[in-house]
Amino acid sequence: MTKTLNITYRETSYELPFTVIKSNRKTYAISIEEDGTVIFRVPLRTSEKQVMEIAEEKEHWIITHYLKALEKKNSRPHTDLSAVQKAALEKRYKDAARDYIPKRVAYFQTMTGGQYARITIRDQKTRWGSCSGNGTLSFNWRLMLAPPAILDYVVVHELCHLTHMNHSAAFWAAVESVYPDYKTARKWLKEHGHELVL
Repeated sequence: MTKTLNITYRETSYELPFTVIKSNRKTYAISIEEDGTVIFRVPLRTSEKQVMEIAEEKEHWIITHYLKALEKKNSRPHTDLSAVQKAALEKRYKDAARDYIPKRVAYFQTMTGGQYARITIRDQKTRWGSCSGNGTLSFNWRLMLAPPAILDYVVVHELCHLTHMNHSAAFWAAVESVYPDYKTARKWLKEHGHELVL
């Protein structure tokens, strides 16, 4: 079910469509997707009147997060690549990642210690790296689109998980001992990670 919420925010009027999904859940939840789609998840017996009351009550939260999503979406680089060109370019970056990232892992492992079983290169939208319990290190190929220092931070981060499988104070101390400016790198990924697309 799709409904529309009329909101005036900072002297601008918005007609904001939103999708209502009813399920067996006990409480309601509102989410804003990356493309700006607004979704209401409500209990089965929620009436249309109650849905609109919720929407009106939360309209400030909805419009501010909706505008943030649009701003984030519009800040992503736009290209005129065809599907074939994009696929070819992605392959080149993935191949480069398979060659380059293991070299950075080998370099920093001399400082972090720990033993890994293998390295995999993956294609994920938001996760930059991971370390499994069996010692598999996984890295997002899109890190090749980031400044080299940011890629190095992710490598150090995952290597430190080989000895600290958590985000405890000891883990962050280990990261800082090898990569002192890790907070700046974390902040950069939060602010610019969504831009690492072709």
